[in-house]
Amino acid sequence: MSSWPTPRPQVTELLVAWGGGDRLALERLVPLVEAELRRLSRYYLRRERKGHVLQTTALVNETFTRLLGWKDVSWQNRAHFFGMAARLMRNILVDLARHRPKGLEGQDVQMVDVGVVDRVGVGRTEDLIAIDDALQALARKDARQAQIVELRFFGGLTLPEIAVVLGVAPITVSREWTKARAWLYRELSRPSEG
Repeated sequence: MSSWPTPRPQVTELLVAWGGGDRLALERLVPLVEAELRRLSRYYLRRERKGHVLQTTALVNETFTRLLGWKDVSWQNRAHFFGMAARLMRNILVDLARHRPKGLEGQDVQMVDVGVVDRVGVGRTEDLIAIDDALQALARKDARQAQIVELRFFGGLTLPEIAVVLGVAPITVSREWTKARAWLYRELSRPSEG
């Protein structure tokens, strides 16, 4: 069973109107999506180190600020919006992780077990960076597979929801998800260089 809330047509309609320049639609949209954005934010922050500088509200606010800065976005539906919001949250956390001082040893951990990628989140900052690096490499190899991993792992979407976002058959998403997981496992299992 998916943790993704039941789609509400009103959200999709408001997203389309907002994308068309209707500022009133945005005002009506914010309260409808805020709770889900907070859930996503809590999901991410639970997996961060203790004492992380961002709190749930700050991550949601930063995500909204970046979303508001996007021009000419053609929102497809609710899942598309939350998939992009999840991507932004990931980028915000990865940016913070990359710019934080290193530990006493000064080493980055590169080994990450992605064999359970669909059941667990990112546990350490170093893992988040390693997964982000691997996803960027996967995107250069196969952009759709990278997008599927991002929507599943970071956005919490089910495979059928991803199929809707991407406009492809669920079996295609399932097949690509399996290939992407295998590729990421190989990539992240390699010993780190240096």
